[in-house]
Amino acid sequence: MSALLSSTANKLAPLLITFGLWTVLTVTLSVSAQNPSSDAPGTISVVVESTLETRPDESLVSKAKPAENIDLKEVVEDPSELIPEPAAAVIPLAKAKEQQLRSAETEDAVVVSSDTFADEEPGDGDDAPASSSKRQLILLGAEVLPGTTTRLAWSPSVSFLGISAPTSVLVVNGTKPGPRLCLTAALHGDEINGIETVRRVLYNINADTLSGAIIGVPIVNLQGFRAGSRYLADRRDLNRFFPGNPKGSAASRIAHSFFKEVISQCDMLIDLHTGSFRRTNLPQLRADLSYPAIQELAETMGRIVVLQSKGAKGSLRRAASEVGIPTVTLEAGAPNELNKEAVEDSVRSVRAALNGLGLIGSPKSRKRSDAPVYYQSTWVRASKGGILISETKLGARVKPDEVLGAVTNPITNQRSEILSPAHGRVIGMALNQVMHPGFAAYHLGIDPTADPPGNPKSSLEGQDRLLIEPADDEDPDNDQSLPSPTEQASLKSNDGLLTTELLEDDEAGR
Repeated sequence: MSALLSSTANKLAPLLITFGLWTVLTVTLSVSAQNPSSDAPGTISVVVESTLETRPDESLVSKAKPAENIDLKEVVEDPSELIPEPAAAVIPLAKAKEQQLRSAETEDAVVVSSDTFADEEPGDGDDAPASSSKRQLILLGAEVLPGTTTRLAWSPSVSFLGISAPTSVLVVNGTKPGPRLCLTAALHGDEINGIETVRRVLYNINADTLSGAIIGVPIVNLQGFRAGSRYLADRRDLNRFFPGNPKGSAASRIAHSFFKEVISQCDMLIDLHTGSFRRTNLPQLRADLSYPAIQELAETMGRIVVLQSKGAKGSLRRAASEVGIPTVTLEAGAPNELNKEAVEDSVRSVRAALNGLGLIGSPKSRKRSDAPVYYQSTWVRASKGGILISETKLGARVKPDEVLGAVTNPITNQRSEILSPAHGRVIGMALNQVMHPGFAAYHLGIDPTADPPGNPKSSLEGQDRLLIEPADDEDPDNDQSLPSPTEQASLKSNDGLLTTELLEDDEAGR
């Protein structure tokens, strides 16, 4: 009998080790004479208990396999060649980072950056200039050497084995020291402008002249992208679950994996998005300007509209900003379509940031752009249902009571006009379509230069108080973000505009 158990354990062990799990086999012999309650005397029950502990192979912890240096511009005929096999050292490396952080805190009381775990280069002593130090880039179990470009693979492991596919992560590591800039796109699977933006930026960077590194993830939400859907397979919005929870819902686990394995390696982040549900956005940045580092990042991105916004609870931008990674959201265009002008504007802004941050060329002086910064915004909703025909255009400047569009009932021919509530600019709008009452049709950035009674002056200093007041209703499709009529009186600002705190949905299982 023991020989049979030994043979079974020997067959199971290689399979379990392949999945990187320590396995404890507990064998219980249930014999009728010893266990009268047994329903099947003389049977053997084998209990297999597995944990997520990794193999104690110190070589995997101390040294990652160098990533293959490839030319991203080269066309790959076989799609399977795009994604390398996942490295077995991914989990040990993550544990090594945690151990080094704990060691640094308890022994030396020195704060260690979460993305710096390399030994010093030979000759790098206390007298060496800071600019000569090189940061080892270890990402997803692979070491990306200076002056190389490569494709890596991130897989959240929250799918059935055999039917999930890893997500491509493009990396360009420069020959010179510098910051690590991350670009993410398609957190919502139907937003494809960002995918093309990442491709154009990453595939036109020369590692030999790059200072720092650029990490690009063209399609974060691969599940939604394949289905042409904004959401994950479980119908949740991935961009409401960051930084995630390893023991939460599927969306929360995916968010945790991506945040830990990829985002934690970034020094700064640009998250690319479009409008939602047949709405289009003027190219714009969403940024929490109360963070000086985020304000500096926004200033490098050229002449583009900026909307002050703390960000929705659970969004990647807000979660990254709160852990010290300066992050902005770059919005441009509409979902489910590739808009050439929106992509070109996005690429232009990202490349301006690369120049301004010194990743390509010499760092440029950061001067505030003459593009407007909106500290307040509001959504104008349709009061009646019907067919929307817009009269205004994206980017148009409007004044109070100006007609933005009209909704016509196709049965009764009743026409209801949608009017602008204030001086401002149309930074987002619904495409012409059939809509229900209450649909968010126009997003207005409130013009700070109009100077209505009680409105602060247009200078940044004069609007410091508005930095603590989030832009009104950033998520137009969340009913909870709208105050009740009885609450509106107490939420009015001095100029009569709503400055409500954005209340995000808190789905069970977050």
